[in-house]
Amino acid sequence: MLRRLYDWTLSLAAGPRANVALFGVSFAEASFFPLPPDILLVPMILARPEKAYRLAIMCGLASTLGGMLGYAIGALLYDTLGLWIIQLYGYGEKIDAFREAYAQWGLWIILLKGLTPIPYKLVSITSGFAGYDVFLFFALSLVSRILRFLAVAWLLKRYGEPVREFIEKRLELSAILLLVVVVGGFVLVKYVV
Repeated sequence: MLRRLYDWTLSLAAGPRANVALFGVSFAEASFFPLPPDILLVPMILARPEKAYRLAIMCGLASTLGGMLGYAIGALLYDTLGLWIIQLYGYGEKIDAFREAYAQWGLWIILLKGLTPIPYKLVSITSGFAGYDVFLFFALSLVSRILRFLAVAWLLKRYGEPVREFIEKRLELSAILLLVVVVGGFVLVKYVV
């Protein structure tokens, strides 16, 4: 089953609607969707390494726009939808401390968390809730998200074939490692940050 899912993802990554799917997942992940866009970005770059940087920039732009939706959820709908999303991911008790940190460290929080696998929806919703300057949020998101995905693209362009071989030979291990990274991002925010 895992092999079929991997083959399907690769075929989607090379298919005519791949860019639309990547844009949609990148947009949604920055505001409400639980899975990172890397699940599509990585196979798309492996399928078409000559488009790696263009895909990374598109992914970063979509993530930034999705972050603006997350910001709006935090600013306009925090008491209903925003709080529900934050609690859904188990971070409700940390939101006040996170909000207070924005007063002093907002610029660094957005930049650093935008570069990590920590779920960006938490940053975008909290930025809106905290009333962080929307134009500065947009600019910082744009820089950090594009840099994050460009780093993935650069690594895959440089080490793409060995990465592909590793994934295809050790598909179960690769799936577990991806799951560890995704869950690790959530755990890091919940218990460390």
